[in-house]
Amino acid sequence: MVQNVKINGREVFPIGIGTWNIGNNKLDQDREVEAMLKGIAAGAQVIDTAEMYGNGRSEQLVGHVLKQVNREDIYLISKVLPENASKKRLAQSLERSLERLDVPYLDMYLLHWKSTVPLEETIDALEQVKNDGKIRAWGVSNFDTIDLQHMMTLPNGKNCQTNQVKYNLIDRGIEYDLLPYMQTQQLPLIAYSPMIKGNLKGLLSSQSKVLETIALNHQASISQILLSWSIRNQQTIAIPKSSNPKHMIDNIKAADIQLTETELQQIDKYFKKPMKKQSLALW
Repeated sequence: MVQNVKINGREVFPIGIGTWNIGNNKLDQDREVEAMLKGIAAGAQVIDTAEMYGNGRSEQLVGHVLKQVNREDIYLISKVLPENASKKRLAQSLERSLERLDVPYLDMYLLHWKSTVPLEETIDALEQVKNDGKIRAWGVSNFDTIDLQHMMTLPNGKNCQTNQVKYNLIDRGIEYDLLPYMQTQQLPLIAYSPMIKGNLKGLLSSQSKVLETIALNHQASISQILLSWSIRNQQTIAIPKSSNPKHMIDNIKAADIQLTETELQQIDKYFKKPMKKQSLALW
């Protein structure tokens, strides 16, 4: 049975829709829209976008999709660029994002990565647009443990509702201290790039073999096993990106896969847990 993830008090399906590089090519847009609609029909609720993606073209395409579904069924996330994270510019950036998306509010607004703007100022700006009803909640992206710890000491810092970082079988570094800290703060993880970029070509033969065996056990693809693994703790929302309708549906179906304890141990044997602090994986 699929376990939903609670974020800002709302329970959502654990596999969402990423939109990096979507909307850039007009010739691809019909297929990209179809893929997102198929994903939503299959159960996806979370759509993750950003003002940076295609200089707003991703948000525009998501806006086109939202016109064809019930907005209230969607958990909509966008992100503000660090250079726009000041008190004055954040509200302006948010307004432009809302216009491109053609919606009155976001469910979640993230600081895309650390900014030179003082974090206190950014938090004040996020709290203001939340009070204005433009966003339901705010969070951060690409923040490491020390960044979150600092934020929690600031006024309203504890109002942060999530942290979005790269997380997959190769990039497990957050398990050493970031993920445990987030769990103590009851912050759900939003995992981007959950399926390993480069379509698995860089894996060792032993690593590929264990994934192939587990996939066969579940009559699934390796990509589905990777997704299932990423959401195994029931506190993670994975946001894979796909512009292929079939692949999109396969992504959503991965939430039905329940890996056994033996399978998880096999995975840990060939994809080692971090034994020391690692730099945060990016992009």
